[in-house]
Amino acid sequence: MCTIRWINKVLLISIVAFLIACSIRIENSDLISTKVFNYPVLKGKIDNPVLRIAINNENREDVVQSFGINLGKTNHSNIKTLRLFYTGQDSSFFCEREYAKTLNPKKRVTLTGSQKLENGVNYFWVSYELSDLTDLTATVSASVDFIQFENIKLASAKNIGNPNLRMGVAIRNHGDDGVHTYRIPGLATTNDGTLLAIYDVRREGSRDLQGNIDVGVSRSTDGGNTWEPMRIALDMGEWGGLPEKYNGVSDANILVDKNSGTIFIAGLWMHGVINSEGTWIQNLKDDSKDWNHQWRNKGSQPGLGVKQTSQFLITKSTDDGKTWSEPVNLTEMCKDPKWWLWAPAPGHGITLKDGTLVFPTQGRDENGLPFSNITFSNDGGKTWKTSNPAYQNTTESMAVELNDGTIMLNMRDNRNREEKGDSNGRAIAVTSDLGENWTEHETSHGGLIECVCMASIHRHNYSDENGNNKSVLLFSNPNSKFKRHKQTIKLSFDEGKTWPEKYWMELDEGRGAGYSCLTSIDENTIGILYEGSQAQMTFQSFSLEDLLNSKQ
Repeated sequence: MCTIRWINKVLLISIVAFLIACSIRIENSDLISTKVFNYPVLKGKIDNPVLRIAINNENREDVVQSFGINLGKTNHSNIKTLRLFYTGQDSSFFCEREYAKTLNPKKRVTLTGSQKLENGVNYFWVSYELSDLTDLTATVSASVDFIQFENIKLASAKNIGNPNLRMGVAIRNHGDDGVHTYRIPGLATTNDGTLLAIYDVRREGSRDLQGNIDVGVSRSTDGGNTWEPMRIALDMGEWGGLPEKYNGVSDANILVDKNSGTIFIAGLWMHGVINSEGTWIQNLKDDSKDWNHQWRNKGSQPGLGVKQTSQFLITKSTDDGKTWSEPVNLTEMCKDPKWWLWAPAPGHGITLKDGTLVFPTQGRDENGLPFSNITFSNDGGKTWKTSNPAYQNTTESMAVELNDGTIMLNMRDNRNREEKGDSNGRAIAVTSDLGENWTEHETSHGGLIECVCMASIHRHNYSDENGNNKSVLLFSNPNSKFKRHKQTIKLSFDEGKTWPEKYWMELDEGRGAGYSCLTSIDENTIGILYEGSQAQMTFQSFSLEDLLNSKQ
């Protein structure tokens, strides 16, 4: 009898101790927190981070046995695979330690495993792999119902951050087709409704020209949901007997002639290397280490020849972007021989209402100082002319035609490297005579902030509910004065005079290379190609209604 009483007493003490422990742990359930980062969730990418779980462990012996994950309003048929990764005390997302996974998850799933926690804060990440059939207009979400430890099941704190993440497509990423890096996006919609995405194919490294770089094209005939294999539009091969790494082509711009349907791509070609003294280097070989860049020191010089200055090439397609012509060199036709450089500005060009074709361009003047301007054709691309500089100490730009027929040029400004105050912002200039004369716009330096990065501006035409023709200007860039993160689309309904914050849509809060290009897919849908945090070439699309209501 004493033995039984002693056992009962021990059991009672154990139960009380367990309940006390439970109550302490439940009270401290705020030691578990979750956060959603505003990253796009991309088709064509195996692992997309959708939720970070932080567990503040005060007991070195804690072992996590299972997680209850709730997909919320996500259409679970869009999720091919759900994975959970443990990243230890590193809060960054990486995929080296998989805790558990499940295929074709339902609304609620339990992921079982065993992970001993370190003392302090430990991180887990929920990752989604999307189905190939996922509609880009859908959103996804995730939250934690519970976390099961060895002795206790705890509820999770509420999510921090936007619970609904937007979809997209990873068109190009590091290592695709054996290519090291994809950079410098351009995007256009052909007269047949095909989307053409262009980019640098930097085969051997990430740096700018000079290098083994071609201009690639991806094609989509279904509004960006799926993309055909990469084509190459500009590749100078081993021209002049030099290796490919000394015949790079980069910084491309795409222009659709809205009258004829012909599509043009302009790119900058460097043959060999001009050193810091302005001398073309002889006898370069495949194992040579010589390198310079057209914007550095004397890397491109006055003159017109391939051993004097970087060359402006143009290719065209008359079959909706399926094939591309041999390139034509416009350098002798258009470049002022005094200028050190004349080059395309990446992104897309425009067709004016009167049929004039306009490429945004850039260069270095007779003193080597940067400028922005335009290059245009009045005969469907047979001949081209380049304008006077619109602004000094500016480079990459994009153009729109305003309702009054003037051209607005929106420019990256080098002054913003130091200027982080109220006068930080894109340089804006307008012309009514194709760049013979330019006037600084009222919003220049202050209307649109920048961290010194390429940006995109685009006019979108649509009909309102009464069938009236309307248009809106769209702008995209990293919405920061300091670094290339927070990729954002902004809208203006007054020809670029104001960009109300209620019409801003942040696409990607993470840090990327930051370049972007906008296009109209149809009158109700906008597309964007940008260098984001989740893919080197990220494509997303949005309805105009989504953009108008993004803050509501």
